[in-house]
Amino acid sequence: MKHLVLSILIVLGASSVIAQDIVVNKLRSETSRTIKKEADTSTWKWKQGGLLSFNLSQASLSNWAAGGDNFTLAVGGYFNYFFYYKKERISWDNNLDVNLGYVQSTSIGGRKNDDRIDFLSKYGYKMDTTGKWYLSSLFNFRSQFFDGYSFSGSTATLTSTVLSPAYLVLSVGFDYKPSDKLSVFLSPLTSRTVIVASNKLAAKGVYGLDSGKHVLNELGAFVTVNYNNNIAKNVTYKGRVDLFSNYRNNPWNINLFMTNQFSIKINRNFSATYSLDLIYDDNVRIFGPNGNAPGLQTKSLIGVNYLRPLAVKRKR
Repeated sequence: MKHLVLSILIVLGASSVIAQDIVVNKLRSETSRTIKKEADTSTWKWKQGGLLSFNLSQASLSNWAAGGDNFTLAVGGYFNYFFYYKKERISWDNNLDVNLGYVQSTSIGGRKNDDRIDFLSKYGYKMDTTGKWYLSSLFNFRSQFFDGYSFSGSTATLTSTVLSPAYLVLSVGFDYKPSDKLSVFLSPLTSRTVIVASNKLAAKGVYGLDSGKHVLNELGAFVTVNYNNNIAKNVTYKGRVDLFSNYRNNPWNINLFMTNQFSIKINRNFSATYSLDLIYDDNVRIFGPNGNAPGLQTKSLIGVNYLRPLAVKRKR
């Protein structure tokens, strides 16, 4: 983890130097060139669209010698909506992801297996003529809608609920966009807030908060990488990784949030999907014999989805 922190800080420092060189070179070129109106290559100012998908799986067993649940039903849904703004040097990207899933079986009863709302917004000002480097600010909100439980046999223990936890990230830094498929945001100055609104959960002192506290504020370095591309014929990958180092407390312990989604198109309306989420937060201690150690959290889902792309609209 120490090497990872050092690498992040080196990258942030390098990006700052690069950005300064870009500005200096830009000023030098501006003083020596003739004045001319630059062509506006953009064909739109506003762009919006999204995706709605739904999956369903069901299994039934009767007199099955190998054993298993008599009945299992799992449903899941995914909603994505984006809207982008681009004009001259200004860029504003907004993206909303909503995941919901529920499973019902004769052995474990009913419980959610997916629940996430994630909104990301970046506002940037283009720093160079190539349009790859932006001086940007970032806002991110992440939480869930419904109660979540951990289970020990038939005993259920509340572990999360709406706004418990919720994560707020406010950041300023440099956004590198070499193409419309990749974005790398680097920030040496980021505020990360952890919220536990539930009095019942706050009393337990979970998610890094002291017992009875509802808010934890952290200051540190932040990196987020977003990638979206067709990696093979009929195969689309959408991924994001967030890294955060808290300056005030164990900066070498890097918080990780990573989401990956692979979609294999079957026909116009159906696709096979696989998603993998990875989370590591040094403040979340739910592993070990007494639940007092952090660990890598993983969530893996696979299914066949009905897709309903939302029309992409562009406005000049």
